Amino acid sequence: MSRLTDTLVGVGSNPEGVLASVYLARRNLARNSLRSTLAILGIIIGVFAIATLGILGSVIQLTAADALGGLGDQVIVSPNADAGIERLTDRDVTTITRAVGEDATVIPVVTGGALVERGEARTFAALYAVERPGDLFAAESGELPERHRRGAIVGSGVADELDVEVGRTITIEGREYRVVAVLGESDGFNLLQPDGAVLIPRTAFADESYTQVIVRAESGSQAATAADAIRASVNAREERVSILELSRIVDRIDQFFGLLNAFLIAIGAVSLVVAGVSILNVMLMSVSERRGEIGVLRAVGVQRRDVLRTVLVEAGLLGFVGGVVGAVISGLVALGLYLAVPEVTLPVVVNPRTAGYLVFAVLFGIVISLASGLYPAWRAANERPVEALRVK
Repeated sequence: MSRLTDTLVGVGSNPEGVLASVYLARRNLARNSLRSTLAILGIIIGVFAIATLGILGSVIQLTAADALGGLGDQVIVSPNADAGIERLTDRDVTTITRAVGEDATVIPVVTGGALVERGEARTFAALYAVERPGDLFAAESGELPERHRRGAIVGSGVADELDVEVGRTITIEGREYRVVAVLGESDGFNLLQPDGAVLIPRTAFADESYTQVIVRAESGSQAATAADAIRASVNAREERVSILELSRIVDRIDQFFGLLNAFLIAIGAVSLVVAGVSILNVMLMSVSERRGEIGVLRAVGVQRRDVLRTVLVEAGLLGFVGGVVGAVISGLVALGLYLAVPEVTLPVVVNPRTAGYLVFAVLFGIVISLASGLYPAWRAANERPVEALRVK
């Protein structure tokens, strides 16, 4: 011990003194390994709770964002039923197109529904008329026409039910249509559900006026600008249309999940604070048991700052070891979530936000440990050598 004491006395806060403090701290923690292990276990549980709950909330938020897809850049324009307007005309579409200019794509849609048949097989499907289907959909087989003038484009669900492929014919309300393309399966949330739908030319509808207009922009801010332009032009004299800005809905959903995530992290932080109380108790007991040793160190010239540093290093070691172990376990749980839940994709789990939660949890664990060791360290550093040496 004299050698270590010389190091602490001689070099003070130099690197050698820091190493000596680390050595002393590790030795002191090893004196009562059970008590130290229980303190580390508390930190592990707290760090694991914070990191895992944070990652879980992040996974839910990012998965929801993936499911919503690009809805944030869309605006839905519908006839205002309260004003007695049930359909949109070509003139309305022209006004909307002029209002948004080249900053967005205007996609007028006619909707309906009918029984679709192929031989003995039949199913009820939604019917859509979209002049340029490539603006909204992608084909799994066949090619989408630049302008849909004839033939039918079948959703993947309808194609499976009727066992139909490109080149075959289907019957809708007594009229035959040759299938020119089969749409790919939808992997997110869409306003128009293509899987259970069939796209036919607009002229096939008894009423060719539009039921809604979808406006797609490059971003949510451009979509909001387009919505304002539509209100100023189409609704200048009367409220002909109602406008739904999906970016606002997406933002509200994102805010909700952000709040949920913060709430989950707060719950995890409570367990880490409890672990900090346990470290406070461990350090107080350790300092009390070593009053005589601390008195000897102070009597031979060890400075208060060296004693303070040594006790804080003990607390920091507890936090560091517990934090790293807790973060590793949390990372393994996140990986298990990806393997166990098909809806959770690897990019959702492995992303900077996940790494941020792991680093935050470890740092928070160390900070809580150091904060818990402040009072015991201050008490040990301010122990009067004469009083400490009286302890038997």
